[in-house]
Amino acid sequence: MNNSALALVLYAAWTLLLLAGIATLRGGLTLSGKRTANSFSVAGDDVSPFSARLCRAHANCYENLPVFGSIVVVAIFTGNAHITEPLALWATAARISQSTAHLISTGNLAVQIRFAFLFAQFLIQVWWLVRLIGVLI
Repeated sequence: MNNSALALVLYAAWTLLLLAGIATLRGGLTLSGKRTANSFSVAGDDVSPFSARLCRAHANCYENLPVFGSIVVVAIFTGNAHITEPLALWATAARISQSTAHLISTGNLAVQIRFAFLFAQFLIQVWWLVRLIGVLI
């Protein structure tokens, strides 16, 4: 498996891991009788501050996954994976780091760190798009 495909699979796995965290937290509350299954807010803020951060970290992942995935898939299917290969795992590592910073805190420093990881992903994806568009036109 090349780095681009591996990065996409790891990104999807991370998104599912965050979803598993939400399901575990909510499932435990439901099974213990503390909450009913249909009583949870989508934002997660009705459970705890951590639950809200977990839901938002998960949402951040699935909001960007179509963009990340589209770029990587187009690169692979058009024979241009050499464009995404060098930075693919770095982009996924930045996504995981962004989520982790989000889970840990919403303090000023954590938000700045989170933004730095988001900005790294943004720059990588813009770089890929510019290069891909250049070879596809």
